[in-house]
Amino acid sequence: MQPHSTPDIPTHAVNLRIREDVRTLIDRAAKAQSKSRSDFMIDAARRAAEDTLLDQTFLRVDEQTYQHFLNVLDIAPRNEGFERLMNAKKPWAE
Repeated sequence: MQPHSTPDIPTHAVNLRIREDVRTLIDRAAKAQSKSRSDFMIDAARRAAEDTLLDQTFLRVDEQTYQHFLNVLDIAPRNEGFERLMNAKKPWAE
């Protein structure tokens, strides 16, 4: 992961108001990772932001490609591994 602050890249303040119990939890987690509270919160917020944006990926395809994709999804898997999985003992079915 890249450093959060370098001399040639300006930083900006972000102010948050949080409950004391949440701050204590964050401080404990930051200490466990040998990070400052700020570094821990920046890392966590950056990961959450990246995950959110990556989950929003939009793919544009033509009608023929989309139909092929749907057809492939509709094909039932039939192979030895799938059969073994479907015949395995289910932990909840006892």
